[in-house]
Amino acid sequence: MINSEEPNAGPDDATVERIVSEGPSGAIALAGIATAIVVLIWVLFYLLVFIPRSG
Repeated sequence: MINSEEPNAGPDDATVERIVSEGPSGAIALAGIATAIVVLIWVLFYLLVFIPRSG
């Protein structure tokens, strides 16, 4: 056959455990930044649109 070699078995359990133990710090940081931006936009919208219209 053309592809008669065995495919790689993939990473071993120790490598996977090491990666998982480091945690999703990048994803948590990205989610925190995105949430802060959304809250900031909401506060600015409230202060610049709703407050002036109510007075």
